[in-house]
Amino acid sequence: MSGVRRERQGPLAVLRLDKARGNAIDEALVDELLRACAETEADDGVRGVLLASANPKLFCPGLDLVSLVEFDRPRLERFMHAFGRMLVSLFGLRKPMVAAVSGHAVAGGCIVALTTDWRVLRRGGVSIGLNEVKVGVPLPLSVSALLRATVPPGSLSRVALLGRNFADEDALSAGLADELADGEGFEGACLARLQEFAEKDAYSLAVTKTYLRAEALRQMKAEDPAAIAEWLDGWFSPATQDRIRAIAASLTRKA
Repeated sequence: MSGVRRERQGPLAVLRLDKARGNAIDEALVDELLRACAETEADDGVRGVLLASANPKLFCPGLDLVSLVEFDRPRLERFMHAFGRMLVSLFGLRKPMVAAVSGHAVAGGCIVALTTDWRVLRRGGVSIGLNEVKVGVPLPLSVSALLRATVPPGSLSRVALLGRNFADEDALSAGLADELADGEGFEGACLARLQEFAEKDAYSLAVTKTYLRAEALRQMKAEDPAAIAEWLDGWFSPATQDRIRAIAASLTRKA
């Protein structure tokens, strides 16, 4: 089964995350999202993109720890480079994109949501946030650039350093969500917001979006080997490995 289902609603494209373990991010999903971005960018008939989930309880829980914990350092380094390219492709998409966060979006799932232009969060306790520091993994340099470009400066410490999860109005105040919508009719509300973007002049919107994101994209693309090495040092530290393996074991038991 494909990790990303492509759907069309007239000029609007839906990229629906649909894979095992609640859309946890692995090599296959990264490749699928890279392909989906390229195809969507090249399709002149697409005026807007909705990033959604087939799982009603999970938008995306982050990296697939069950598979990634078995990677050696060279393979994980290759994966992180691909993950960075995926984020650049999503954040650099010249067409408007709305995230329909109907279920929890934590760690890498929050990061993916932050690449969009507008994040609609389902009201009623759906969590969004970055918990990497709690696990013992630093935010990659490229993700830090993305975060600075999308979250108000006053929220950076509680989002990135305290590693809290946010829901409802707290998510709005932290800048992780732009709008709340009730569960009933949730995706319809997200598509209505996307339609508002899509009705604008496509060329003007694309150029303006490109200018607004140019500096962050430059920083994201410039992540050097030293920064990746620092991230890998954190991942492979003994204490972090113990925590990751414990989390992966608990996920395996639940599967």
